[in-house]
Amino acid sequence: MVSFKEQCTTLRKRGFSINQIVQKTHRPKTSVYFHIQNLPLNKKRKREIRTAAIKRLNKYSRRIKGQSRLHRHPTPFDVWNTQLVSLVGHMVFDGDVSSRGCVYTNRSLSLHQHVADCMVAVYSFPPKRYESLPEVYKSAYYNVELGKYISEKEKELLQSVAYMEKILQRAFLRAFFDDEGSVYFIGNRRAVRGYQHDEKILRLIQKLLKDFGVESNVDVTYNEITITRKENIDRFAQEINFTAGVCVNGLRKNSIWKQSLEKREILKKALASYQS
Repeated sequence: MVSFKEQCTTLRKRGFSINQIVQKTHRPKTSVYFHIQNLPLNKKRKREIRTAAIKRLNKYSRRIKGQSRLHRHPTPFDVWNTQLVSLVGHMVFDGDVSSRGCVYTNRSLSLHQHVADCMVAVYSFPPKRYESLPEVYKSAYYNVELGKYISEKEKELLQSVAYMEKILQRAFLRAFFDDEGSVYFIGNRRAVRGYQHDEKILRLIQKLLKDFGVESNVDVTYNEITITRKENIDRFAQEINFTAGVCVNGLRKNSIWKQSLEKREILKKALASYQS
């Protein structure tokens, strides 16, 4: 009867790799290695084994491309609601959606929690959250399937939000101004502003605001949309406003408030100043 040691050495001399010998003998790799450690393969055979391994890896990579390796799949939806509009809207404005997944960046922890609460409807796994810069946070969902799906939904939302119900349009506008908006209130100068480098999105925001009775102006040079005059600002406050808990960064050197006030409170102060 051929001994285990003889099996190992015979197979090794025939050019078998350690993994192939393990498969043949059904014995632990450590046991196989003990008997063949002094029988190295020649350069040609090593090159053949390495080439075969690369081919297997490439074949596997092509097969699973675009699929979650942890089998974490997004939950698809066909019907939009305020939660889903808000989620995808935030990803459009302050998100980075790519083949790796979705990353939301914002200073407001309350908005991060809001995005996480909305995301549960599409993806039930929590994000990785970290501070990328002082007082700037990221919520990262690294999943290739989720990234592809949210990218498709971004396009769908931008194409269809103008025809959606008012309640859904309001959720979209609220997401925009929470992420990109600010209240300018110095002396007698008052305005609500929103910044966006994509002119098409600025024009879309302008159209939606008009549907709510809010007149605005788009300045392509400065990549902003501006709401001025009491009646428009008041209408904005009633129809859209900012989400509770979303604050300005009072720690900025050029902050005029010197404290982290809620945007909606600053808006309230601006409107109250018309009466003073």
